Amino acid sequence: MSGSNAGRGVFTESANQSARPGNTWGPGPQTPVVQKAAKAFTELHGHAPAGVWSAPGRVNLIGEHTDYNNGFVAPFALPHRAAVAASPRTDGVLTVATLGDDGQLQAADPVVIASVAPGDVSGWAAYPAGVAWSLREHGIDLSGADLVVSGNVPTGAGLSSSHALECATALALLGLAGREVDQPGTPTRPEIARLVQRTENDFVGAMTGLLDQTASLCCVAGHVLFLDVRSGESEQVPFDAEAAGLEVLVIDTRAKHALVDSGYGERRRGCEQAASLLGLPSLREITDLDAALDALPTELKPLVRHVVTENARVLSVVGKLKSGRLDQIGPELTASHLSLRDDYQVSCLELDVAVDAALSAGALGARMIGGGFGGSAIALVHASSRPAVEQAVLDAYAAHSLTPPRLFVGVPSPGAGRDE
Repeated sequence: MSGSNAGRGVFTESANQSARPGNTWGPGPQTPVVQKAAKAFTELHGHAPAGVWSAPGRVNLIGEHTDYNNGFVAPFALPHRAAVAASPRTDGVLTVATLGDDGQLQAADPVVIASVAPGDVSGWAAYPAGVAWSLREHGIDLSGADLVVSGNVPTGAGLSSSHALECATALALLGLAGREVDQPGTPTRPEIARLVQRTENDFVGAMTGLLDQTASLCCVAGHVLFLDVRSGESEQVPFDAEAAGLEVLVIDTRAKHALVDSGYGERRRGCEQAASLLGLPSLREITDLDAALDALPTELKPLVRHVVTENARVLSVVGKLKSGRLDQIGPELTASHLSLRDDYQVSCLELDVAVDAALSAGALGARMIGGGFGGSAIALVHASSRPAVEQAVLDAYAAHSLTPPRLFVGVPSPGAGRDE
């Protein structure tokens, strides 16, 4: 099981790494959402934007609800992105408009960056406004900005659409302030992740951990990001499913989840209470699971059991990936789902139906991802069997009279960056 020294010596580089040839961040200007954002900005403001920045959604291969317990996670970035076209203003005002699926722009009320505070902005506009607030609180001088947003990360799907928007906004506002990401004098990517976390926690009101922001900012194509949240150390672990004849099938259940309104905060508070009762700074420090469970009240035992065993599953999966045994990680994925379903109790009918159907059709492993109470699941499948797995999931949904899910293959993709 994971202990206070678990994972030491396994990392080869920091999350605060420099972009490398062939392994850089940002997908480039040909990305459709980048083009749409730039075009919509020009149509709205009458001139081209000063730049376009984008950030991806993510899939967490393994390591759920471990980030806010200082544990291990292993996400990868999706090709789906949020793009922010931006130009500076000189009056300290932030304007934001978002391009809807219908091609129409929806504009939020302008905010004055110097005075905006938690509670002033609600709905989708709270995310970019909160980023401006967080950067201001960090001492970044922002003269104002016009932002236009376009994105294709499914909302409410547990694929981190809100964090993609926040990370792209953060890079855009920093860039306009002359502090382009990865340049001297600019906050590092892990530091930006913490600023985005503060946006979520203190401005939006969602008590998220560091997984989603770090994944969006620090992932690179063709890899999963093995991150030790406690130390901040990370390693880019190769993840070439195609070469192994495998695919990661993402199943968007269309059962919407919202972390602000869900039981996410209740689970997090339970973990904090358990750590306090054990006299530990976090559940990551547990070295003897049985002894810890014996010392806790009944209602907290399942939460602790999940976190400790999930950390162990992350280490097992990463070890297999490093030794080229990608086809053997399925049991850990499935065990993660069972733990999230039975111990953490954050699954739902749609997620369970998706996982059970995929496994029955031959998936090597499957599990829910994200905070839970809806969102998405993943299934590791042989590429040749994906159509059969997809059909089995669709048939199972129909048998339960559920809204058909959205299915696509998740491919490890570049993290956030400047596109134009």
